[in-house]
Amino acid sequence: MTPAIAPAGGKASSIPMMGGTPEPTIFDLSVAGRRCGTLRDTGIEIIDPASQLPPEYLRDAPLELAEVSERDLVGHYTRLTHRQFSVDLGFYPLGSCTMKYNPKLADQVAAIPGIANVHPLAPVSLIQGWLEICCTLEDYLTEITGMAAATLAPAAGAQGELTGLLIMEAYHRSKGNSKTKVLIPDSAHGTNPASVTLAGYRAVTVPSNSRGLVDVEALAGFVDEEVAGIMLTNPNTVGLFEAEIAEIAALIHSVDGLLYYDGATLNAIVGVARPGDMGFDIVHSNLHKTFATPHGGGGPGSGPVAVAAHLAKFLPGPYPVRTENGFDVAYPEASIGRVHSFFGNAVVYARALAFMKALGGDGLAMMSRLAVLNANYLKAKIAPYYPAAYETTCMHEFVVTVAKIKKDSGVRALDIAKALLDEGFHAPTVYFPLIVEEALMIEPTETESRQTLDAFAESLIEIAMRTEDSDAAASMHDAPSKTPASRVDEARAARHLVTSVDARN
Repeated sequence: MTPAIAPAGGKASSIPMMGGTPEPTIFDLSVAGRRCGTLRDTGIEIIDPASQLPPEYLRDAPLELAEVSERDLVGHYTRLTHRQFSVDLGFYPLGSCTMKYNPKLADQVAAIPGIANVHPLAPVSLIQGWLEICCTLEDYLTEITGMAAATLAPAAGAQGELTGLLIMEAYHRSKGNSKTKVLIPDSAHGTNPASVTLAGYRAVTVPSNSRGLVDVEALAGFVDEEVAGIMLTNPNTVGLFEAEIAEIAALIHSVDGLLYYDGATLNAIVGVARPGDMGFDIVHSNLHKTFATPHGGGGPGSGPVAVAAHLAKFLPGPYPVRTENGFDVAYPEASIGRVHSFFGNAVVYARALAFMKALGGDGLAMMSRLAVLNANYLKAKIAPYYPAAYETTCMHEFVVTVAKIKKDSGVRALDIAKALLDEGFHAPTVYFPLIVEEALMIEPTETESRQTLDAFAESLIEIAMRTEDSDAAASMHDAPSKTPASRVDEARAARHLVTSVDARN
């Protein structure tokens, strides 16, 4: 029977838990002599490692491993999985990261034996179907981005960035250009300057203006013959469309620089606008963000790179091509070489193609429109308590500031994020971008219902009202209290890195 008012489908607080007993480590469960499997006797002679390896590579004692039964092993890791949040479990509003539900249809397609069980070293004659998948997806991506050619090889968005920058470097080298720097907005992802450095360039920061957009006047002062290009995303990292993108493109192109499009925000414009039409020369897309393939720990990821026609000859290889006799593989004439084994993380982009085909062109455009609608709806819903960093219509995500809440109550963005965990929601992105004080960056995506967005907004508002009471506000510094693990010191691991096998002690 359909209820009069539908409950939130993205709230995870109903997850079943059995008390609060701490889960032991796998080493705690270890009992000498227990096994969870055995190796069959192959009849092959056992070789003493000491006869094959230099002494310095041999251990003085066997590696310490947990000794557990299969039943205890399976139970341990299954219990741990029940303590984890996931996109299948509840709403995941991480701004900038586009953590949206992954349709099971795509998983089913990727599991088809003829797709999943093909050996990567199989000859071209036996992988014609896979090569067709590659070529079809490349066609779709070039149409969506407005580019001329693409590679599926990069294993993730960050590797897509590096691939695009290596293509940029190859282009300038082929023309004899002596370029030394790449411009990056101050709101950019942290991977951008890292990728620039790896590619051999110097990252130069360009400030944002009071509207949260690239300060074009300031940008003009940075543009000279040393500029190899600029890394941008549009909409940008605060969820706003760079309305002066044509002027930005003209400035960079005036010194033979290239525009690189970081695809982190592509989910906002698919089927509505194309980076190529804005003047971009290189585009990477995150299949896990825009086209609903697994992300992060559910990966591996995939970060295809598409380029304008004049850069196609620099693409990595080998890559699939259509011929009169079917499909083959080839290297572009001035290829930067391999960036990944084989053709990339194939099963990931098989999922993406299934997602694209399921939605079709109109469906993909609707996907982006709904993502923008959901973001603006949620932004307006919480505005009286969480003012936007920039008061204007946003795209698929938005940034609010809790600076006033912090000033009045001492409750920080981190405390609010932790309190949301007790409400059954994953936290949004916190303290990013760095140009916004006490930032919460929220991206609802197109996959969440209005009921879930309302429930999330109500939880945020209730938390904000709680900060008005001094005792309640003080208790938020210890949130969460209902999750399997209480608040952890998230910075400790980075500040006090322990890499030895005895770290558990």
